[in-house]
Amino acid sequence: MIRFDNVSKRYPGGFEALSNINFQLERGSMAFLTGHSGAGKSTLLKLIAIIERATRGQVLLDGLNVSRISRRRIPFIRRKIGFIFQDHHLLFDRTVFDNVALPLIIAGYRHQEVGRRARAALDKVGLLGKERLYPITLSGGEQQRVGIARAVVNKPQLLLADEPTGNLDPALSREIMDLFALFNQVGVTVLIASHDIGLIEQLDYPLIALDHGRLMSPAGVPA
Repeated sequence: MIRFDNVSKRYPGGFEALSNINFQLERGSMAFLTGHSGAGKSTLLKLIAIIERATRGQVLLDGLNVSRISRRRIPFIRRKIGFIFQDHHLLFDRTVFDNVALPLIIAGYRHQEVGRRARAALDKVGLLGKERLYPITLSGGEQQRVGIARAVVNKPQLLLADEPTGNLDPALSREIMDLFALFNQVGVTVLIASHDIGLIEQLDYPLIALDHGRLMSPAGVPA
């Protein structure tokens, strides 16, 4: 589903965040993207989500080179992708339900369908009983679950997560990872950027390891 062919990303000023990256992640698989702070993990995820564009090489999503598509096609491609951030990016003046429903409203779904899908997503992350609360009243782990529900409400084919457990204690971190595993079990392709090696070692998934923008030999993921 994801394929990087000799991908590099250079920012203005000359800093090269990624250098000649080659790997592929098959549809329906789950993997971890690891590396030190500044290794290039976030940049790699942003290239997949078309938040950034590659300087060289091809980023292929279902065979489509997303580094070269027109701007008007980006929203259509992004409907296939759920993106989860470490700091949630929630709207604190909106209820939990409204936060989760927002992508559906933007996409133009009917009111009845918005309600059905948003409640189904909240149910999957164990927050159905808190849909009318405001995010500020929730714990950090619950806020992250709201972010996950919002990311999956469109039923994406691909789920990307950038350090989703960085602010959580070990027990909550494991709960969040178990949620990702559940989504993967129903066919969603999942790629998680994390530097929490202790947690990753508890889980039996392939690793894509970066070091100063270069790919180390990943276990189980062809380079």
